[in-house]
Amino acid sequence: MGMKHFRPTTPSLRNMTVSTFDEITKKTPEKSLLTTKKKNAGRNSSGRITVRHHGGGNRQKYRKIDFKRLKDDMEATVIGIEYDPNRSANIALIEYEDGTKSYILAPIGLKDGDKVVSGDKADIKPGNCMKIESIPVGTMIHNIELNPGQGGKLVRAAGQEAQLMAKEGKYAHVRLPSGEMRLIMAVCRATIGTVGNSDHENVKLGKAGRTRHLGKRPEVRGSVMNPNDHPHGGGEGRAPVGHAGPMTPWGKPALGYKTRKKNKLSNKFIVKRRK
Repeated sequence: MGMKHFRPTTPSLRNMTVSTFDEITKKTPEKSLLTTKKKNAGRNSSGRITVRHHGGGNRQKYRKIDFKRLKDDMEATVIGIEYDPNRSANIALIEYEDGTKSYILAPIGLKDGDKVVSGDKADIKPGNCMKIESIPVGTMIHNIELNPGQGGKLVRAAGQEAQLMAKEGKYAHVRLPSGEMRLIMAVCRATIGTVGNSDHENVKLGKAGRTRHLGKRPEVRGSVMNPNDHPHGGGEGRAPVGHAGPMTPWGKPALGYKTRKKNKLSNKFIVKRRK
């Protein structure tokens, strides 16, 4: 998928790029797979803002994605590749032999009319889903389960891929996009291939309005606030942080401070930390 650049007739167009959406072959979503998406602008049930800088944005409907792929040994035909406003990756609408339709993440190389299938007898080609124990070592995978039957949780963003490095007993060694090496149960499922829309990372918003369309409200730097509003605030002109390290507005360490608990249960499954 390529990028579209504009003639700099305005300051915002000078740095703005958009995707050409070459992969998209279907413009309208499948109505039976849509559901409403409620916006709360970062507020909890009491009406208090618990997550700042949320609000506004274009209206969106949620597409129900089949992350579990439990219809084994039943071929499905790709009807079209669609845009999904809820994620960076594109999605593919597939129709099974029994007439059931569902959405899956569209990997690189998947086209209209292609056949995809789930199950341990499936071929090793993009879009097919099976247990990790049935996948050859060295294969690129995505949409990986953490617990059997739970549905894919890892490696779902545009252009991402993980590699199956080894299989040992009931666990498999998987190298994640971050560089982390992790043990995952071999009976968990994964999908073959690399997630599509890999040019997503090259999109430049170019203007503040496109950020607002995404539902993000303005974010003010702490260093330009008053000292009663932020630990970084105050002073004449530009001043340093004035603390041992950067802080959140509430005085907690930020920007590089490790928040992962040392005794977290899943630590034993991490063979090598990310870079």
